[in-house]
Amino acid sequence: MCALDNRPSPPATSLLPEPAPPRRRGRVLRRLLVVALTGGVAAGGTLMLWPHERHRAAPAPAAGSRAEAAARAAVLAAAQTAVVNGLPTTLPDLGTLIGAREARVREQPRDASAWAVLGAAYVERARRTADAGDYPRAERALQTSLKVAGRNNTEALSGLAGLAVARRDFPAAKRFGEEALKTAPKRWSAYPVLIDAYNGLGDYKAARSALDRLTALKVGADVRPAVMARASAVYRDRGWREDAMAQVTDAAAAARTPAEQAAYLCQAGQLAWERGDREDALRHFRAAERLDPDQPAARAGEGRALAALGRTQEALTAYQGALAHRPTPQVALELAELYESLGMGQQAESQYELMRTQVRRELEAGVDDDLVIGQYEADHGDVQEAVERLTAEWERQPGIEVADSLGWALHRAGDDKEALRYASVATDSTKGGGVRSALYAFHRGMIERDLDLEAPARRHLQDALRVNPYFSPLQSPAARKALTALGDQPPNEELPG
Repeated sequence: MCALDNRPSPPATSLLPEPAPPRRRGRVLRRLLVVALTGGVAAGGTLMLWPHERHRAAPAPAAGSRAEAAARAAVLAAAQTAVVNGLPTTLPDLGTLIGAREARVREQPRDASAWAVLGAAYVERARRTADAGDYPRAERALQTSLKVAGRNNTEALSGLAGLAVARRDFPAAKRFGEEALKTAPKRWSAYPVLIDAYNGLGDYKAARSALDRLTALKVGADVRPAVMARASAVYRDRGWREDAMAQVTDAAAAARTPAEQAAYLCQAGQLAWERGDREDALRHFRAAERLDPDQPAARAGEGRALAALGRTQEALTAYQGALAHRPTPQVALELAELYESLGMGQQAESQYELMRTQVRRELEAGVDDDLVIGQYEADHGDVQEAVERLTAEWERQPGIEVADSLGWALHRAGDDKEALRYASVATDSTKGGGVRSALYAFHRGMIERDLDLEAPARRHLQDALRVNPYFSPLQSPAARKALTALGDQPPNEELPG
């Protein structure tokens, strides 16, 4: 039997026929969204501390405390429903659920369902706080649930699939997700993690088929917004940007809780950012933060949009707030590159070091960080290290993002002919998922330029700045400079700064 880990986290060290595009939704639900974009509800509460003593039965509540007990029970029930169904919940409510389930498994160590809920809650807490130490705890809890109830334990299998996605272990996510689906084919929450796994493995046909099966399920109104949000993510990956925005906008309007609405608003903000709409992105990210101050993607998205608007000091403050709430390697890398673009070398190096520290912690917790390490090394470190890591990552899980990063690393290492092969996978809809990415187009354009393929280089660099003129504080100016050198006038949008 698994023993709960009372210790703190360890210290840091080293792609059936194509479905028809969805119909556009009406305007009614979008009008409802105005309410969310003009104000919100901030969830409150306090995280329960990890219990250090064996749980003792509480005395029967007095009449005056019955309402409080009922309210706490309602919070626990709502949080458990959210976690089991893969829906967003507030960080305080998540902490309350974790505390309660820890107490439960101490009293009833053979309660497989409690172990599964606890494991899934640890995964969600790690996602929101970037505390990678929760991943080993989640794995122990979920494996204990399997040992207690056997392999037909859908909750534990789904939890392990979600944990594998969080760790970027897409082969394991596929294995556990497909096993969970076999035990409960009508369970909708098994599909999103499978879609993530298929995408991570570059199996876009399977991802689309899984979405078709998911949308064909008869789900209740409480989970319909989550299904729409998942459909939005798949449409985005196919390059259907308007359809993606329509789906996630409807999802946000139909969300049942502030935390859920905030998550979908962040997703809408990222879509707006990817098409270069800085103001709309900022509006969505700020609305999400008002609804749920602990929403992990809101502050980083806000910083990204503010930097593109030239509001540098506000951008730095937003990024720093994001790192204080959720110090991920990706956000630290973004902030470091912003500092570097501003000529603030010392601050940039400080953030690069923070990124390296976060990567070491995640590696110790079983996270596959070869992608972010390769991205960092390609632009700021050892390009051969980047090529080696990204080549191994491509062999294990050949998704679009890995193809783009490997192509860029090979370019930086001087192997442009081989680099173009991977850059083509990332940018050709017939080879990949169809996502429209300014960064991917930029990478391909620069590779083609160095191969003296001037016409395609010009076309892809233009496309990068057309998709999002502000895609990177370091690379957007480089794209403009390269276009000018090719004898072409870059788009009229002015970069900040």
